[in-house]
Amino acid sequence: MFDGLKKKLNRFRNDVEETAEEKAEAAADEAESDADAEAESAPADADNAAVEPEASEPAAADSDADAVGDADAGSEADAVDAADAPADAESASAAVEADADADAESESAATPEPDSEVDAGADTGDEPSGEPTADEVEPRESLASDAAKAALTEEDEDDSSGPGRLRRAAAFATGKVVIEEEDLEDPLWELEMALLQSDVEMQVAEEILETIREKLIGETRKQVESTGQLVSEALHDALYEVISVGQFDFDQRIAEADKPVTLIFTGINGVGKTTTIAKLAKYFEKQGYSTVLANGDTYRAGANEQIREHAEALDKKLIAHEQGGDPAAVIYDGVEYAEAHDIDIVLGDTAGRLHTSNDLMAQLEKIDRVVGPDLTLFVDEAVAGQDAVERARQFNDAAAIDGAILTKADADSNGGAAISIAYVTGKPILFLGVGQGYDHIEKFDPEQMVERLLGEDE
Repeated sequence: MFDGLKKKLNRFRNDVEETAEEKAEAAADEAESDADAEAESAPADADNAAVEPEASEPAAADSDADAVGDADAGSEADAVDAADAPADAESASAAVEADADADAESESAATPEPDSEVDAGADTGDEPSGEPTADEVEPRESLASDAAKAALTEEDEDDSSGPGRLRRAAAFATGKVVIEEEDLEDPLWELEMALLQSDVEMQVAEEILETIREKLIGETRKQVESTGQLVSEALHDALYEVISVGQFDFDQRIAEADKPVTLIFTGINGVGKTTTIAKLAKYFEKQGYSTVLANGDTYRAGANEQIREHAEALDKKLIAHEQGGDPAAVIYDGVEYAEAHDIDIVLGDTAGRLHTSNDLMAQLEKIDRVVGPDLTLFVDEAVAGQDAVERARQFNDAAAIDGAILTKADADSNGGAAISIAYVTGKPILFLGVGQGYDHIEKFDPEQMVERLLGEDE
Protein backbone atom coordinates (compact mmCIF):
# COMPACT_ATOMS: atom_id res chain seq x y z
CA MET A 1 0.00 0.00 0.00
CA PHE A 2 1.37 3.41 -1.07
CA ASP A 3 4.72 1.79 -1.93
CA GLY A 4 5.42 4.21 -4.78
CA LEU A 5 5.18 7.31 -2.60
CA LYS A 6 7.06 5.57 0.18
CA LYS A 7 10.06 5.05 -2.11
CA LYS A 8 10.00 8.69 -3.21
CA LEU A 9 9.93 9.95 0.35
CA ASN A 10 12.86 7.71 1.26
CA ARG A 11 14.76 9.01 -1.76
CA PHE A 12 14.24 12.59 -0.58
CA ARG A 13 15.50 11.73 2.90
CA ASN A 14 18.65 10.10 1.49
CA ASP A 15 19.31 12.98 -0.91
CA VAL A 16 19.17 15.61 1.83
CA GLU A 17 21.34 13.54 4.13
CA GLU A 18 24.01 12.99 1.49
CA THR A 19 24.00 16.62 0.30
CA ALA A 20 24.16 18.16 3.77
CA GLU A 21 26.87 15.91 5.12
CA GLU A 22 29.06 16.07 2.00
CA LYS A 23 29.08 19.86 2.21
CA ALA A 24 29.65 19.75 5.94
CA GLU A 25 32.68 17.51 5.48
CA ALA A 26 34.10 19.75 2.76
CA ALA A 27 33.67 22.84 4.92
CA ALA A 28 35.17 21.07 7.91
CA ASP A 29 38.23 20.02 5.89
CA GLU A 30 38.73 23.61 4.74
CA ALA A 31 38.42 24.93 8.28
CA GLU A 32 40.87 22.30 9.52
CA SER A 33 43.39 23.40 6.87
CA ASP A 34 43.04 26.99 8.01
CA ALA A 35 43.56 25.91 11.61
CA ASP A 36 46.66 23.92 10.67
CA ALA A 37 48.15 26.93 8.91
CA GLU A 38 47.47 29.07 11.96
CA ALA A 39 49.06 26.48 14.26
CA GLU A 40 52.20 26.28 12.11
CA SER A 41 52.65 30.05 12.10
CA ALA A 42 52.30 30.34 15.88
CA PRO A 43 55.87 29.11 16.83
CA ALA A 44 57.51 31.49 14.36
CA ASP A 45 55.64 34.42 15.83
CA ALA A 46 56.63 33.36 19.32
CA ASP A 47 60.34 33.19 18.32
CA ASN A 48 60.23 36.69 16.88
CA ALA A 49 58.60 38.05 19.99
CA ALA A 50 61.21 36.41 22.24
CA VAL A 51 64.27 37.67 20.27
CA GLU A 52 63.30 41.31 20.03
CA PRO A 53 64.12 42.33 23.67
CA GLU A 54 67.73 40.95 23.39
CA ALA A 55 68.30 42.75 20.11
CA SER A 56 67.43 46.04 21.75
CA GLU A 57 70.30 45.96 24.30
CA PRO A 58 73.61 45.15 22.60
CA ALA A 59 75.43 47.96 24.37
CA ALA A 60 74.33 46.84 27.81
CA ALA A 61 75.51 43.31 27.11
CA ASP A 62 78.95 44.51 25.98
CA SER A 63 79.45 46.86 28.94
CA ASP A 64 78.79 44.08 31.38
CA ALA A 65 80.97 41.48 29.69
CA ASP A 66 84.18 42.46 31.54
CA ALA A 67 82.49 42.40 34.92
CA VAL A 68 81.14 38.97 34.25
CA GLY A 69 84.52 37.78 33.08
CA ASP A 70 86.29 39.09 36.23
CA ALA A 71 83.71 37.46 38.43
CA ASP A 72 84.10 34.16 36.66
CA ALA A 73 87.88 34.34 36.94
CA GLY A 74 87.74 35.06 40.66
CA SER A 75 85.30 32.24 41.14
CA GLU A 76 87.55 29.77 39.34
CA ALA A 77 90.58 30.79 41.41
CA ASP A 78 88.70 30.32 44.65
CA ALA A 79 87.49 26.94 43.50
CA VAL A 80 91.10 25.78 42.80
CA ASP A 81 92.30 26.97 46.22
CA ALA A 82 89.45 25.19 47.90
CA ALA A 83 90.31 21.95 46.16
CA ASP A 84 93.94 22.11 47.43
CA ALA A 85 92.96 22.84 51.05
CA PRO A 86 92.59 20.14 53.73
CA ALA A 87 89.25 18.36 53.55
CA ASP A 88 87.93 19.44 56.93
CA ALA A 89 84.61 21.08 57.79
CA GLU A 90 86.01 24.59 58.09
CA SER A 91 87.73 24.42 54.70
CA ALA A 92 84.60 23.04 53.05
CA SER A 93 82.54 25.81 54.60
CA ALA A 94 84.96 28.46 53.39
CA ALA A 95 84.86 27.05 49.88
CA VAL A 96 81.06 27.11 49.79
CA GLU A 97 81.02 30.70 51.04
CA ALA A 98 83.52 31.70 48.37
CA ASP A 99 81.38 30.15 45.65
CA ALA A 100 78.27 31.90 46.98
CA ASP A 101 80.05 35.26 47.01
CA ALA A 102 81.24 34.72 43.47
CA ASP A 103 77.71 33.85 42.26
CA ALA A 104 76.26 36.88 43.95
CA GLU A 105 78.91 39.12 42.43
CA SER A 106 78.23 37.58 39.01
CA GLU A 107 74.48 38.20 39.28
CA SER A 108 75.12 41.76 40.39
CA ALA A 109 77.41 42.40 37.47
CA ALA A 110 74.90 40.92 34.98
CA THR A 111 72.02 43.02 36.27
CA PRO A 112 71.44 46.04 33.95
CA GLU A 113 71.02 49.55 35.20
CA PRO A 114 67.51 50.57 36.29
CA ASP A 115 67.16 52.97 33.36
CA SER A 116 67.95 50.33 30.76
CA GLU A 117 65.31 48.79 28.47
CA VAL A 118 65.79 45.40 30.09
CA ASP A 119 64.85 46.71 33.53
CA ALA A 120 61.18 46.82 32.66
CA GLY A 121 61.22 43.14 31.81
CA ALA A 122 63.10 42.30 35.01
CA ASP A 123 60.64 44.20 37.19
CA THR A 124 57.65 42.32 35.76
CA GLY A 125 59.36 38.95 35.92
CA ASP A 126 59.31 38.50 32.12
CA GLU A 127 62.58 37.01 30.93
CA PRO A 128 62.98 36.97 27.14
CA SER A 129 63.88 33.61 25.76
CA GLY A 130 64.64 32.17 22.36
CA GLU A 131 62.15 29.31 22.97
CA PRO A 132 58.31 29.88 22.89
CA THR A 133 56.57 29.32 26.20
CA ALA A 134 53.65 26.94 26.76
CA ASP A 135 51.26 29.90 26.73
CA GLU A 136 52.58 31.11 23.37
CA VAL A 137 52.10 27.82 21.49
CA GLU A 138 49.04 25.60 21.85
CA PRO A 139 48.73 22.08 20.50
CA ARG A 140 47.38 21.95 16.95
CA GLU A 141 44.27 20.04 18.01
CA SER A 142 43.40 22.75 20.54
CA LEU A 143 43.77 25.50 17.97
CA ALA A 144 41.51 23.66 15.50
CA SER A 145 38.93 23.01 18.17
CA ASP A 146 38.97 26.61 19.39
CA ALA A 147 38.63 27.91 15.85
CA ALA A 148 35.66 25.66 15.25
CA LYS A 149 33.94 26.67 18.46
CA ALA A 150 34.62 30.34 17.85
CA ALA A 151 33.16 30.12 14.36
CA LEU A 152 30.07 28.45 15.75
CA THR A 153 29.30 31.49 17.94
CA GLU A 154 30.11 34.25 15.45
CA GLU A 155 27.45 36.96 15.53
CA ASP A 156 28.51 38.98 12.49
CA GLU A 157 27.40 36.53 9.82
CA ASP A 158 24.82 37.55 7.25
CA ASP A 159 21.53 35.96 8.41
CA SER A 160 20.10 36.05 4.93
CA SER A 161 22.79 33.71 3.59
CA GLY A 162 22.23 30.86 6.03
CA PRO A 163 24.56 29.59 8.74
CA GLY A 164 27.63 30.20 6.56
CA ARG A 165 30.72 28.14 5.80
CA LEU A 166 32.51 28.69 9.09
CA ARG A 167 29.47 27.92 11.20
CA ARG A 168 28.84 24.77 9.22
CA ALA A 169 32.48 23.70 9.60
CA ALA A 170 32.37 24.45 13.29
CA ALA A 171 29.17 22.47 13.69
CA PHE A 172 30.70 19.50 11.95
CA ALA A 173 33.92 19.78 13.99
CA THR A 174 31.93 19.72 17.22
CA GLY A 175 29.90 16.70 16.16
CA LYS A 176 26.95 18.46 14.53
CA VAL A 177 25.50 19.04 11.06
CA VAL A 178 23.78 22.21 9.87
CA ILE A 179 21.26 22.02 7.00
CA GLU A 180 21.23 25.06 4.75
CA GLU A 181 18.66 26.20 2.20
CA GLU A 182 21.00 25.38 -0.68
CA ASP A 183 21.14 21.77 0.54
CA LEU A 184 17.37 21.48 0.15
CA GLU A 185 16.93 23.25 -3.17
CA ASP A 186 17.34 20.25 -5.47
CA PRO A 187 15.91 17.58 -3.13
CA LEU A 188 12.80 19.71 -2.46
CA TRP A 189 12.23 20.22 -6.16
CA GLU A 190 12.50 16.46 -6.67
CA LEU A 191 10.11 15.87 -3.77
CA GLU A 192 7.56 18.31 -5.17
CA MET A 193 7.59 16.49 -8.50
CA ALA A 194 7.29 13.16 -6.68
CA LEU A 195 4.29 14.33 -4.67
CA LEU A 196 2.48 15.67 -7.73
CA GLN A 197 3.22 12.47 -9.65
CA SER A 198 1.76 10.57 -6.69
CA ASP A 199 -1.53 12.46 -7.12
CA VAL A 200 -1.03 14.74 -4.14
CA GLU A 201 -3.05 17.91 -4.67
CA MET A 202 -0.81 20.89 -5.51
CA GLN A 203 -1.89 23.02 -2.54
CA VAL A 204 -1.19 20.09 -0.25
CA ALA A 205 2.23 19.47 -1.82
CA GLU A 206 3.16 23.13 -1.30
CA GLU A 207 2.09 22.97 2.34
CA ILE A 208 4.24 19.88 2.89
CA LEU A 209 7.28 21.51 1.29
CA GLU A 210 6.88 24.72 3.31
CA THR A 211 6.66 22.79 6.56
CA ILE A 212 9.82 20.87 5.67
CA ARG A 213 11.68 24.11 4.93
CA GLU A 214 10.66 25.63 8.24
CA LYS A 215 11.75 22.58 10.19
CA LEU A 216 15.05 21.90 8.41
CA ILE A 217 16.73 25.11 7.26
CA GLY A 218 19.35 26.20 9.77
CA GLU A 219 18.59 23.22 11.99
CA THR A 220 21.52 21.70 13.86
CA ARG A 221 21.53 18.28 15.41
CA LYS A 222 24.21 16.08 16.92
CA GLN A 223 25.35 13.42 14.53
CA VAL A 224 24.16 10.70 16.88
CA GLU A 225 20.76 11.94 15.72
CA SER A 226 21.64 11.57 12.06
CA THR A 227 20.68 13.99 9.32
CA GLY A 228 18.49 11.21 7.94
CA GLN A 229 16.62 11.06 11.22
CA LEU A 230 16.28 14.85 11.25
CA VAL A 231 14.77 14.76 7.75
CA SER A 232 12.47 11.90 8.76
CA GLU A 233 11.17 13.96 11.67
CA ALA A 234 10.48 16.91 9.37
CA LEU A 235 8.72 14.68 6.84
CA HIS A 236 6.73 13.05 9.63
CA ASP A 237 5.51 16.39 10.96
CA ALA A 238 4.73 17.77 7.49
CA LEU A 239 2.74 14.71 6.43
CA TYR A 240 0.95 14.35 9.75
CA GLU A 241 -0.17 17.98 9.69
CA VAL A 242 -2.00 17.57 6.38
CA ILE A 243 -3.26 14.01 6.91
CA SER A 244 -4.67 14.46 10.41
CA VAL A 245 -6.78 17.56 9.71
CA GLY A 246 -10.17 17.33 11.42
CA GLN A 247 -9.46 13.90 12.87
CA PHE A 248 -11.86 12.64 15.54
CA ASP A 249 -12.58 9.38 17.33
CA PHE A 250 -15.24 7.74 15.16
CA ASP A 251 -16.10 4.98 17.63
CA GLN A 252 -16.50 7.45 20.45
CA ARG A 253 -18.73 9.67 18.32
CA ILE A 254 -21.03 6.71 17.61
CA ALA A 255 -21.08 5.59 21.24
CA GLU A 256 -22.01 9.05 22.55
CA ALA A 257 -24.64 9.91 19.90
CA ASP A 258 -28.36 9.54 20.58
CA LYS A 259 -29.79 6.42 19.01
CA PRO A 260 -30.62 5.73 16.33
CA VAL A 261 -27.49 7.16 14.69
CA THR A 262 -28.03 7.97 11.02
CA LEU A 263 -25.10 7.69 8.56
CA ILE A 264 -25.51 8.81 4.94
CA PHE A 265 -23.04 7.63 2.28
CA THR A 266 -22.33 9.74 -0.81
CA GLY A 267 -20.09 9.38 -3.84
CA ILE A 268 -20.20 8.56 -7.52
CA ASN A 269 -21.20 5.20 -9.03
CA GLY A 270 -18.70 2.40 -9.12
CA VAL A 271 -16.40 3.40 -6.25
CA GLY A 272 -17.58 0.69 -3.85
CA LYS A 273 -20.08 2.76 -1.87
CA THR A 274 -22.68 0.02 -1.41
CA THR A 275 -20.04 -2.56 -0.50
CA THR A 276 -18.60 -0.13 2.04
CA ILE A 277 -22.04 0.16 3.68
CA ALA A 278 -22.13 -3.63 4.03
CA LYS A 279 -18.62 -3.65 5.51
CA LEU A 280 -19.60 -1.07 8.12
CA ALA A 281 -22.71 -3.07 8.99
CA LYS A 282 -20.38 -5.97 9.84
CA TYR A 283 -18.00 -3.59 11.64
CA PHE A 284 -20.81 -2.29 13.88
CA GLU A 285 -22.12 -5.78 14.51
CA LYS A 286 -18.74 -6.75 15.97
CA GLN A 287 -19.04 -3.81 18.35
CA GLY A 288 -22.46 -4.92 19.50
CA TYR A 289 -24.62 -2.45 17.52
CA SER A 290 -27.72 -3.34 15.54
CA THR A 291 -28.15 -1.83 12.08
CA VAL A 292 -30.73 -1.30 9.35
CA LEU A 293 -29.94 -0.53 5.69
CA ALA A 294 -31.92 2.04 3.66
CA ASN A 295 -31.51 2.26 -0.12
CA GLY A 296 -31.75 5.90 -1.19
CA ASP A 297 -30.27 5.07 -4.61
CA THR A 298 -33.62 5.09 -6.40
CA TYR A 299 -32.31 6.23 -9.77
CA ARG A 300 -30.07 3.33 -10.78
CA ALA A 301 -31.58 0.13 -12.19
CA GLY A 302 -30.51 -2.87 -10.14
CA ALA A 303 -29.54 -0.77 -7.11
CA ASN A 304 -32.18 -2.46 -4.90
CA GLU A 305 -30.98 -5.92 -5.93
CA GLN A 306 -27.35 -5.09 -5.23
CA ILE A 307 -27.87 -3.81 -1.70
CA ARG A 308 -30.42 -6.53 -0.98
CA GLU A 309 -27.80 -9.21 -1.63
CA HIS A 310 -25.56 -7.63 1.00
CA ALA A 311 -28.44 -7.30 3.48
CA GLU A 312 -29.35 -10.97 3.10
CA ALA A 313 -25.73 -12.09 3.39
CA LEU A 314 -25.39 -10.15 6.65
CA ASP A 315 -28.93 -10.89 7.88
CA LYS A 316 -29.85 -7.21 8.03
CA LYS A 317 -33.18 -5.46 7.48
CA LEU A 318 -33.41 -3.40 4.25
CA ILE A 319 -35.75 -0.46 3.67
CA ALA A 320 -36.31 0.21 -0.04
CA HIS A 321 -38.85 1.90 -2.37
CA GLU A 322 -39.61 1.39 -6.02
CA GLN A 323 -37.17 2.73 -8.60
CA GLY A 324 -37.65 6.47 -9.16
CA GLY A 325 -38.94 7.14 -5.65
CA ASP A 326 -37.85 10.02 -3.41
CA PRO A 327 -34.46 9.16 -1.87
CA ALA A 328 -35.08 11.43 1.12
CA ALA A 329 -38.34 9.60 1.85
CA VAL A 330 -36.66 6.18 1.77
CA ILE A 331 -33.99 7.15 4.28
CA TYR A 332 -36.55 8.88 6.45
CA ASP A 333 -38.53 5.60 6.55
CA GLY A 334 -35.33 3.84 7.59
CA VAL A 335 -34.96 6.20 10.57
CA GLU A 336 -38.60 5.63 11.53
CA TYR A 337 -38.09 1.86 11.41
CA ALA A 338 -34.99 2.09 13.59
CA GLU A 339 -36.82 4.14 16.20
CA ALA A 340 -39.74 1.72 16.25
CA HIS A 341 -37.58 -1.42 16.51
CA ASP A 342 -34.85 -0.09 18.79
CA ILE A 343 -32.16 -0.27 16.09
CA ASP A 344 -28.92 1.51 16.91
CA ILE A 345 -27.66 2.65 13.50
CA VAL A 346 -29.22 3.51 10.11
CA LEU A 347 -26.95 3.12 7.07
CA GLY A 348 -28.40 5.10 4.14
CA ASP A 349 -27.17 4.61 0.59
CA THR A 350 -27.60 7.35 -2.04
CA ALA A 351 -27.41 7.53 -5.81
CA GLY A 352 -23.99 7.77 -7.46
CA ARG A 353 -24.23 11.48 -7.87
CA LEU A 354 -21.81 12.97 -10.34
CA HIS A 355 -20.37 16.11 -8.82
CA THR A 356 -21.07 17.83 -12.15
CA SER A 357 -24.82 17.10 -11.97
CA ASN A 358 -26.69 19.96 -10.35
CA ASP A 359 -29.98 18.02 -10.06
CA LEU A 360 -28.40 15.12 -8.20
CA MET A 361 -26.43 17.41 -5.90
CA ALA A 362 -29.67 19.27 -5.10
CA GLN A 363 -31.24 15.93 -4.13
CA LEU A 364 -28.36 15.30 -1.75
CA GLU A 365 -29.00 18.67 -0.14
CA LYS A 366 -32.66 17.68 0.32
CA ILE A 367 -31.68 14.46 2.14
CA ASP A 368 -29.52 16.54 4.41
CA ARG A 369 -32.45 18.85 5.24
CA VAL A 370 -35.15 16.18 5.65
CA VAL A 371 -33.23 13.48 7.47
CA GLY A 372 -30.63 15.55 9.32
CA PRO A 373 -28.06 12.72 9.43
CA ASP A 374 -25.60 12.47 12.27
CA LEU A 375 -22.73 11.86 9.86
CA THR A 376 -22.43 12.21 6.09
CA LEU A 377 -19.56 10.12 4.72
CA PHE A 378 -17.96 10.55 1.31
CA VAL A 379 -16.76 7.37 -0.40
CA ASP A 380 -14.28 7.23 -3.26
CA GLU A 381 -11.41 5.14 -4.55
CA ALA A 382 -7.91 5.75 -3.28
CA VAL A 383 -6.62 4.98 -6.77
CA ALA A 384 -8.66 7.91 -8.18
CA GLY A 385 -6.00 10.27 -6.84
CA GLN A 386 -6.60 13.94 -7.57
CA ASP A 387 -10.01 13.17 -9.12
CA ALA A 388 -11.11 11.83 -5.75
CA VAL A 389 -9.75 14.96 -4.07
CA GLU A 390 -11.71 17.26 -6.39
CA ARG A 391 -14.90 15.22 -5.97
CA ALA A 392 -14.54 15.32 -2.20
CA ARG A 393 -14.22 19.10 -2.37
CA GLN A 394 -17.37 19.53 -4.42
CA PHE A 395 -19.47 17.02 -2.46
CA ASN A 396 -18.45 18.83 0.69
CA ASP A 397 -19.57 22.13 -0.82
CA ALA A 398 -22.97 20.67 -1.74
CA ALA A 399 -23.73 19.09 1.64
CA ALA A 400 -20.98 19.25 4.19
CA ILE A 401 -19.39 15.86 4.69
CA ASP A 402 -18.09 14.73 8.07
CA GLY A 403 -15.45 12.34 6.83
CA ALA A 404 -14.26 10.17 3.97
CA ILE A 405 -13.74 6.50 3.27
CA LEU A 406 -11.25 5.40 0.62
CA THR A 407 -11.79 2.07 -1.11
CA LYS A 408 -9.15 0.02 -2.96
CA ALA A 409 -6.44 1.44 -0.70
CA ASP A 410 -4.59 -1.87 -0.91
CA ALA A 411 -4.18 -1.31 -4.67
CA ASP A 412 -2.99 2.29 -4.40
CA SER A 413 0.78 2.78 -4.75
CA ASN A 414 0.60 6.58 -4.68
CA GLY A 415 -1.44 7.62 -1.65
CA GLY A 416 -2.21 11.05 -3.08
CA ALA A 417 -5.89 10.96 -2.17
CA ALA A 418 -5.17 9.72 1.33
CA ILE A 419 -2.77 12.61 1.90
CA SER A 420 -4.89 15.31 0.27
CA ILE A 421 -8.59 14.81 1.04
CA ALA A 422 -8.51 15.75 4.71
CA TYR A 423 -6.53 18.92 3.99
CA VAL A 424 -8.69 20.24 1.13
CA THR A 425 -12.01 19.49 2.85
CA GLY A 426 -11.01 19.99 6.47
CA LYS A 427 -12.70 16.63 7.17
CA PRO A 428 -10.83 13.45 8.10
CA ILE A 429 -10.40 10.12 6.38
CA LEU A 430 -12.10 7.61 8.68
CA PHE A 431 -11.72 4.20 7.02
CA LEU A 432 -9.73 2.44 4.31
CA GLY A 433 -11.16 -0.38 2.23
CA VAL A 434 -8.44 -2.99 1.78
CA GLY A 435 -10.23 -5.87 0.00
CA GLN A 436 -13.57 -7.29 -1.08
CA GLY A 437 -14.52 -9.19 2.04
CA TYR A 438 -16.83 -7.76 4.69
CA ASP A 439 -13.96 -7.72 7.17
CA HIS A 440 -11.64 -5.93 4.78
CA ILE A 441 -12.00 -2.47 6.22
CA GLU A 442 -9.71 -0.74 8.70
CA LYS A 443 -9.92 2.45 10.68
CA PHE A 444 -7.69 5.17 9.34
CA ASP A 445 -4.91 6.15 11.74
CA PRO A 446 -2.90 9.25 10.63
CA GLU A 447 0.11 8.29 12.74
CA GLN A 448 0.14 4.76 11.37
CA MET A 449 -0.25 6.13 7.85
CA VAL A 450 2.80 8.39 8.24
CA GLU A 451 4.87 5.59 9.73
CA ARG A 452 3.90 3.38 6.80
CA LEU A 453 4.98 6.03 4.31
CA LEU A 454 8.29 6.69 6.06
CA GLY A 455 9.19 3.10 6.84
CA GLU A 456 12.41 1.69 5.46
CA ASP A 457 12.24 -0.02 2.08
CA GLU A 458 12.01 -3.75 2.38
